Amino acid sequence: MRKFLKALTILLALVASFILYTFYTTGYFREVTAKSEVGLVYSSIELPGVEDIAIAREDSFLLLSVDDRASHRVGKEGSHGIYLVDLRSEQFDAVPISSELNFPFYPHGISIFKLDSVSYGLLAINHVEGKHSIESFILKGKTLQHLKTITGPELISPNDLVMVGPESFYFTNDHGYTSKWGLLAENYLAVKAASVGYFDGKKFELVAENLSYPNGIQVDPKRNLLFVSSSREFSVGVYSLLPDGGLNFVEDIPAGTGVDNIELGEDGTLWIGCHPNLLTFAAYASGKKPISPSEVITLTYQKEGDAAVRSVWTDPGTQLSGASVAVPFGDYLFIGNVMDTKVLVLKKN
Repeated sequence: MRKFLKALTILLALVASFILYTFYTTGYFREVTAKSEVGLVYSSIELPGVEDIAIAREDSFLLLSVDDRASHRVGKEGSHGIYLVDLRSEQFDAVPISSELNFPFYPHGISIFKLDSVSYGLLAINHVEGKHSIESFILKGKTLQHLKTITGPELISPNDLVMVGPESFYFTNDHGYTSKWGLLAENYLAVKAASVGYFDGKKFELVAENLSYPNGIQVDPKRNLLFVSSSREFSVGVYSLLPDGGLNFVEDIPAGTGVDNIELGEDGTLWIGCHPNLLTFAAYASGKKPISPSEVITLTYQKEGDAAVRSVWTDPGTQLSGASVAVPFGDYLFIGNVMDTKVLVLKKN
């Protein structure tokens, strides 16, 4: 009897330790209040599920990746596709540019690459009925032309991507397993099974493996660096780019929050949309909670061992739930999200 009680006590202690560890490492105990160091709410762009945003600074426009996931959750068809916002007008009207496509298109992560004086390459991760692809487009003005569909077994669970050439790009697989138990192990036990992949225009290659929920990805071409956010580990990984497309790991930078998409400011500062409480966000995404806290951080990276992380905007979810991306432009900051109904636009005081 004593051995049984001892074993039961040890088992209960292990279970309690696991629960406490999960709560602590996912931000459950953090209290999120409203704070802004980047300005006040100026307006909003009324589109649901703008999970990712790409910016063309030279030509002053945004591309919004739209998918009404909240409607999908209850079996309804909502807005989806790519929308363009002209930044030369402070009305920030969003114009749909992918409505003429003749295939199902529910974009997730997006990236653009300037090809010449009048056109951009655009890549978008597309999720349709559990299948994943990357759709390739050319954008001229407000005209979007579909070029091809890119698929491969390396697209296990693609989340975000970044173009580094007209046809080459890096992407994140936020999970490595596809089974229910494998996903649970990655989400709650922080099992490292996910990856970063590279496509050279012809073939895929996984160039960083054994990662924990890699989410957003961004390149700094001036410094030949790649940044990868790990939502589950609350950190940002730094890699140097190799000539053959491979990666050389430099370091992980603690971020203190569930980092999502990464955008590059004009001065090289990284702007990251974040989920400070991952468990609340998971409940919100499944419809069990009405709101989820949001955060925007900046990351200033000088060199290995010299990085500064700053929380510049937080909200308990009353203004915006589930922030996933933050894009600065002039006096404005555009904050997108996974499942809310709008893009929040802040303006400097």
